[in-house]
Amino acid sequence: PSQPTFFKILFDDDNLYVGILCYDSVPGDIVKRVTRRDGFDGDRVTIILDSYYDKRTGFSFTISAAGVKGDEYVTEDGEDWDETWDPIWYAKTTVHDTGYTVELQIPYTQLRFGKKDQHVWGLNVYRTIFRHDEGDQWQFIAPDASGFIRHFGELHGIEGIKPKRQADFFPYFLAQYETFEKEEGNPYRDKGRDHRFSLGLDGKVGITNDLTLDMTINPDFGQVEADPSELNLTAYETFFQEKRPFFIEGSNIINFPISGGGNPYSQDNLFYSRRIGRQPHYYPETNNGEYVKMPENSTILGAFKVTGKTKDGWSVGILESLTQREMAEIDINGEKIKEEVEPLTNYFTGRLQKDINKGNSIAGGMFTATNRKITNPGMDFLPDAAYSGGLDFQQYFNDRTWHIKVRGAYSNVKGDSSAITSVQRSSVHYYQRPDATYLKLDSSLTSLSGYAGTVEVGRFGNGHINAMTWVTFRSPGFETNDVGYLRAADEVFQVLWVQYRIWEPFSIFRRMNINLNQWSGWDFGGRNTFYGGNINFNTTFKNNWSTGTGINRDGPSLHKGTLRGGPSFLYPASNNIHLWFESDDRKKFGFEIFGALAWSPVSGDKNQDYGLELIWRPLDALRLSLSPFVDLRKADVQYATTEEFGDDPRYIVSAIDQTTAGIVARIDYSITPDMSIQYYGSPFVSAGDYSEFKMVTQPQAEVYTDRYDIYTDDQISYNSTDELYQVDENVDGTIDYSFENPNFNFMQFRSNLVFRWEYIPGSVVYLVWTQDRTDFSGVGQFDFGPNMDQLFSGVSQNIFLVKVSYRIKL
Repeated sequence: PSQPTFFKILFDDDNLYVGILCYDSVPGDIVKRVTRRDGFDGDRVTIILDSYYDKRTGFSFTISAAGVKGDEYVTEDGEDWDETWDPIWYAKTTVHDTGYTVELQIPYTQLRFGKKDQHVWGLNVYRTIFRHDEGDQWQFIAPDASGFIRHFGELHGIEGIKPKRQADFFPYFLAQYETFEKEEGNPYRDKGRDHRFSLGLDGKVGITNDLTLDMTINPDFGQVEADPSELNLTAYETFFQEKRPFFIEGSNIINFPISGGGNPYSQDNLFYSRRIGRQPHYYPETNNGEYVKMPENSTILGAFKVTGKTKDGWSVGILESLTQREMAEIDINGEKIKEEVEPLTNYFTGRLQKDINKGNSIAGGMFTATNRKITNPGMDFLPDAAYSGGLDFQQYFNDRTWHIKVRGAYSNVKGDSSAITSVQRSSVHYYQRPDATYLKLDSSLTSLSGYAGTVEVGRFGNGHINAMTWVTFRSPGFETNDVGYLRAADEVFQVLWVQYRIWEPFSIFRRMNINLNQWSGWDFGGRNTFYGGNINFNTTFKNNWSTGTGINRDGPSLHKGTLRGGPSFLYPASNNIHLWFESDDRKKFGFEIFGALAWSPVSGDKNQDYGLELIWRPLDALRLSLSPFVDLRKADVQYATTEEFGDDPRYIVSAIDQTTAGIVARIDYSITPDMSIQYYGSPFVSAGDYSEFKMVTQPQAEVYTDRYDIYTDDQISYNSTDELYQVDENVDGTIDYSFENPNFNFMQFRSNLVFRWEYIPGSVVYLVWTQDRTDFSGVGQFDFGPNMDQLFSGVSQNIFLVKVSYRIKL
């Protein structure tokens, strides 16, 4: 350590007290950046307590020199750090002429420990000296150590204390005023404005010292930032991160990923909280002159969750939620009727894990259930019930350097035959594919079952080499999308990863990682659907700048989603290279620049991604960032439509020239650690120009150009009046089929301005202004400036919101 640090720990019947004295020979160089909670910026100290003393779980409390608090719930021996954990504790910082002093008061209600006369807790204390990028530990843990919390030192001397149960309630009041574009004749939008008031209640109650009950009645998350703009031209659902506080906290416990790693399969999970409170599944059928008032989301009537870990090593997570039966109101010439658009739905999730043999073995399981009360026959496409369950086991060897992880899951959905047929035909399964001879679309089924799993072997720590390999699979009938997330079934995926890491500084380098990857995939018919490999490296220089690059090589790949239920399409081999460069993020001005290029020599496909992030901190309390990006995509095969010619389907694709660009702007001003103003704004434009339409004939032909026939000028023509492409396939002078012009210009601007004041610990005031502008046209030509002018010339949707909560401690 370049500077000395001292700490002392005291306790009484209700609290643990920590005093830390951080000497600094140049106190004027102490970096005091004011951020919101969990900012983790500037000089700071952290104490982590393993009060369970299970050598796997920790409670982390951080306080910066500027007085900003941060806290994390640490599990899996340091593999999982949950920043969403927000306990109620107290801290004070004073900067003086010899450094700075920190004092912490941590109530026992925020810790978990057993009933004992004398306690031994795991302990570590950290200090970050920001200007040196220096981290100092009281109990040293080597950079190549396997595990984290199990290497902590011990805290002795705490005796005579008793566990405390937390009991906090947070009633809230909300007022919202909304403006939008007027629609003459539409009784629901003719005024161009709306308002509402609501009340709700959140609570956090200790059932025991080990288990905590979180509950919410009529929750509202209007202060949460909107999802980023996107235009998805694939067959698969986009995964969005959870941002609602009730579902975020403790999400590391109520969690069952099928597999890990940064790949398209890594989001698959038995539980995906975004399903709860989602947009209604159904939209009423209407005629001209009829108007609909639709609920934006399903109302969460109430939810509770129980989470915690017992002194015997049992980790428990239970979540129960009920969403309201949603009704749309339809105006038919002044007469109002109502129609169900979302059924009353109950969601249940339970998770259990047990530490065995001092945490060297871990066994667990999870169960989920979704039950709907469907009364509208128009919603028979939804399953009545969906269940899933899984078992997992981890075993560590050789001082936890080696591990084996095994996970298995099973699913079952039930409902009307139309619902199960809809599941089979969805983009997750595509049972109707004519080349999937091992599958059969059965329209008489009233239930569907499947299974999934992963076997993983890996080595981490105790040396320069890390390695891992796994095989993961999802059977054709596996389905979890009622309360989980599944991108695609009928998949087998294998990965091998090897890393060589250097953490000792040498030459101009501070640290370096070199990675090798290999992957391949199959379907359940035994066909090899893809294979490839990658080499990449990243390094940090001694001046704290960093860079990384990598190159991929993918062999020919068989895509079952390209023709949206048609036969799988065989894409030729492709290459990808990426490069990024980042400046020292400790400085007041910083930047990161990245670029990626993917191309296929056979098809001529080319995809370019470029981005830049600029960060400026003109004041310790102010952070400005600007992140422009652009994606240039040229593809030879982009799905357009499926039409019928006689009794035969025609799978029509085309070339596409697509440009997507946008800017993400953020302003974070922290007036105090408890009072902040945050702004998020993002203009977004995506334009796609479709050309050279083709009819897929032999989607898996050996020669690439034999996989489709390009329509000739005699076969296809464009009717500009009706904006239709008309096809005379057999050139007999009669139009055989037609389809709409798929060109598009999608433009969107989303912004969010939030004032947040935690006026007393746990009690918060929010003032929010949210604006949304969206426009769509079929031009297909990208021009960012005029597109933005067009977007901002229209009327926006604005929401002004006031939300006040108050903590009642019992």
